[in-house]
Amino acid sequence: MAKHSVRQFMSAGPTVVSSRLTLVEAHQVMREKGIRHLPVVDEGRLVGVVSQRDLYLLETLKGVDAARELVEEAMSGEPCTVEPEAALDEVALEMATRRHGSAVVVSGGAVVGIFTSTDALKALVAVLRGAPGARRGEPA
Repeated sequence: MAKHSVRQFMSAGPTVVSSRLTLVEAHQVMREKGIRHLPVVDEGRLVGVVSQRDLYLLETLKGVDAARELVEEAMSGEPCTVEPEAALDEVALEMATRRHGSAVVVSGGAVVGIFTSTDALKALVAVLRGAPGARRGEPA
């Protein structure tokens, strides 16, 4: 069986946000783009990842004002990062083991994609159906 890479199934050119955005602003970006994970980039450097779940969790804490609290308070400062050519099975295993909903795809220090648990499920369907080159959004 051929090795499959994350590049085949990742979402290329993901939307990124600054750690200085408020939780309300991050939620707005997620709603507008229909996404649940945002790489956090400051001055061209990946500093974390924030998920919709992270935002909701912080917002439920007593005394938290989502219009004033910043993404840096909700983000994970140690995101799972992988290269575009990383083996799909190894990345999926790492995400499952670490219980991460996404892996940020980085090449040469720049964020080039994101690979989410939804992308992993689409990859699983494509591989099981024998369509290893299927890209995100294309029928498997």
